Amino acid sequence: MKGTPFKLKQKLSKEAALKKAVRDLAMAKTPVRRFKKAQNQRLGQRSDSDLHHTGSGVRRVSIKNNRGNFGNGTKTE
Repeated sequence: MKGTPFKLKQKLSKEAALKKAVRDLAMAKTPVRRFKKAQNQRLGQRSDSDLHHTGSGVRRVSIKNNRGNFGNGTKTE
């Protein structure tokens, strides 16, 4: 993404980056997260929608609705 005004990488010290990597990996390997990842792979991702895991299952939502906070905008997030 050449020329983007957003900084995509956090500027962390080596120690902080290492601690964050360990935390992120531990979170990614929790049983709930592993279940959701497997479920996503079974359903398959499409370029026109995102998958939302709810208590009753998974539902597809359009990218427009997902990124726009379902019509409420993103200022209050």
